[in-house]
Amino acid sequence: MKRVFLLIATNLAVIFLLTLVMQVFGIDEWLARRGTNYQGLLVMAAIFGFGGAFISLALSKVMAKTMMGVRVIQQPASEAERWLVETVRAHARKVGVGMPEVGVFDSPEPNAFATGASRNSALVAVSTGLLDRMGRTEVEAVLGHEMAHVANGDMVTLTLIQGVLNTFVIFLARIIGSLVDGATRGNDSRGSGIGYFFTVLAAQAVLGLFASMIVASFSRRREFRADAGGADLAGTSSMINALEALKRAHSPSRLPESLAAFGINGQRAQT
Repeated sequence: MKRVFLLIATNLAVIFLLTLVMQVFGIDEWLARRGTNYQGLLVMAAIFGFGGAFISLALSKVMAKTMMGVRVIQQPASEAERWLVETVRAHARKVGVGMPEVGVFDSPEPNAFATGASRNSALVAVSTGLLDRMGRTEVEAVLGHEMAHVANGDMVTLTLIQGVLNTFVIFLARIIGSLVDGATRGNDSRGSGIGYFFTVLAAQAVLGLFASMIVASFSRRREFRADAGGADLAGTSSMINALEALKRAHSPSRLPESLAAFGINGQRAQT
């Protein structure tokens, strides 16, 4: 809850600063003359920006199960599955979160990920390649890494950051579109010309690229924190061995982009 408050407060502070800048330079009056209500535009951008991010979060487990073909272990069918479930249960108890769903998906690539809408309603899934190619102490460390993501609330935090960035990408792209359209059609022209729409598309692509870089930087820091969490849960040597094993078996990640931020694989181990 604290991170939600801090991110919302930061978002409001940035909005206030942006509004002040627009008023100082007269951009708000210029937009008003062209029939653009920037405050309404900002509200619309927030609705779509945060709405899309939170819908994705709410559907994350369903999407993961469908896209990755995750088989959730309801009743362990083997001793290995029983060990897998009990290891996750032990980690969950240590970090103080609810027992997540535990699943396995078919992939020769050693991999694992965590997802879910909250710390107490998560899914932790591992690949068959991870179970086949790594020892149990190493798998335990990987599971600790994923449970650290869950305990740290990384899924929700990343969603909030993505929502803030989405909001400003949508908003600023349309402001830039209005400025370019006004410069080409005349500052007092009303409505939007074709230049507006092409400029908005181009601006969204460029701003979206910068936003993805910010998300990637944040995700990288959370990965290091999850490594530390995995070391606390399974032991430092086990976490180091797991990362070395992943590095030796590295290959391009086959995880969807929406899950890659909370996955651990060979590509990640090299970074």
